[in-house]
Amino acid sequence: MQRFPCPFCGTRDETEFRFLGEADRLRPAGGADASIADWTRYLYFQRNRKGRVAEIWGHIPCGETFRMERDNVTHVVYAGVSLRKESAP
Repeated sequence: MQRFPCPFCGTRDETEFRFLGEADRLRPAGGADASIADWTRYLYFQRNRKGRVAEIWGHIPCGETFRMERDNVTHVVYAGVSLRKESAP
C-alpha cells in the first residue's frame, strides 16, 4: 500500500485519497464551444506516463485538494502542495 502526504493531516494510506487528474492538463480552448473531439480527448484519454508525474489528489476525510509530484514506478513522493486559496483578510 502506498502512503501519501496530506498537507494538513500528514501521511496517510492511499485508501483515504482520490485521484483527480493530471496536474498539467488544460481544458479545451473555447470552453462549451470546443469540439466534441477535443472534450472527448480531455475527459477520456490520459497520458499514463511512467516515472515522475504531477497529479491532483483529494484527501477524502479533510476535503483537502493538493498537487503531488511522485514517481509512479518507485512510489517515491517528492512533494505535496495544498491548492487551497486562503481568503484575503
